[in-house]
Amino acid sequence: MQEKLKQLTLGLADVIYGKEQQIKLALCAMLARGHLLLEDLPGMGKTTLSHGLAQTLGMSYQRIQFTSDLLPADILGASIFNTKEHKFTFHKGPIFSQIVLADEINRAGPKTQSALLEAMEEGCVSIDSERYTLPEPFFVIATQNPQHQSGTFPLPESQLDRFFMRLSLGFPPADAEKLLIKGQGPQRHKTIEPIISCAELQQMQNQVDNISIANTVVDYILALVTLTRHDRNITHPLSPRASIALAQGAKAWAFLEGRDYVMPEDVQAVFASICEHRINPHDNYSQASVCDDILRRVKVPL
Repeated sequence: MQEKLKQLTLGLADVIYGKEQQIKLALCAMLARGHLLLEDLPGMGKTTLSHGLAQTLGMSYQRIQFTSDLLPADILGASIFNTKEHKFTFHKGPIFSQIVLADEINRAGPKTQSALLEAMEEGCVSIDSERYTLPEPFFVIATQNPQHQSGTFPLPESQLDRFFMRLSLGFPPADAEKLLIKGQGPQRHKTIEPIISCAELQQMQNQVDNISIANTVVDYILALVTLTRHDRNITHPLSPRASIALAQGAKAWAFLEGRDYVMPEDVQAVFASICEHRINPHDNYSQASVCDDILRRVKVPL
C-alpha cells in the first residue's frame, strides 16, 4: 500500500509542480474520509490538483461549475413527469458520484451552497420527501476564490466546518514558474491512469482507523482545542467535530509516514490545514498566525 501511495504522489507531481506538501495533505484528507477545500487565487492549479486526485483514485466523478445562477436541482437532480407512465421519475444529478468537484463553490448563492450540506455530512440527499443514498466512498473536493474577489458569496460557518481540511497552494517556486513560462513544466492536461482502486482506498481507510493513538496524544489534542475555547481573540473556537478531525487526520498522516501509531508531530503537521478555516473563518489574514500561536502555547507531550 505504501508503494501505491508513492506512485500516486509521483503521478500528481507530474501535473502540478512543486506542491508535494499540499499533495500529501490532500491524500491525508482522502484517507481520513474527509472533504477537501482548496482556496487560492485563480490560476494557481486548484482545479488541476482536483482533477488529478479524481483520476488517480479511479472512481466515478463529476465536475460542477458553480455560478450565480446555479440551482440546487442542478446539483441534486429533479423529479420529471413521465407522460408515458403518468408519474414523476427522479433523475439523479451530478452529486451521485463518488467524487464531486465543486469548482468555484463560493460563486453560487447560499441556497445552492447549502444543497451540499446533507450530502457532505450524512452521505445522502432528501428530495420530495424521499431519501437517496450516495455512492461510497463519497468525497467533495471544492475550490474557491478569495472572498474579497467580486462575485463571491462567503461559505457559512456550518458548511466550512463540514470540510475536513482546507489547503492553499500558494505561488510556485521561482524555478518552477520559470519552467512553466518556457513550456517545460509538468503536463498540466495529462490524463493520469488510475493508481488506487476503490477497494484499495477503502482498505487503506480501514488501516487508518486502526492506527493507535496514545492517551498522551489525545490529551494534547484536547489541550489544543480547549485553548481556542478560552481565548477571547478567537471568535469561533474549535468544536468536538474539529477534535475528531484532528485525531483522524493525525492517524492518516502517521499512515502516510509508514507508522502504525500517532506522534504529537503528526497532530502538528495537520493542525493548521484542519483548523485554520474553523478559527476566525472570515479573517484569512490572521488564521495562520493564530494556529501557529496555539501550537507554541500548548506544551508538547514527551
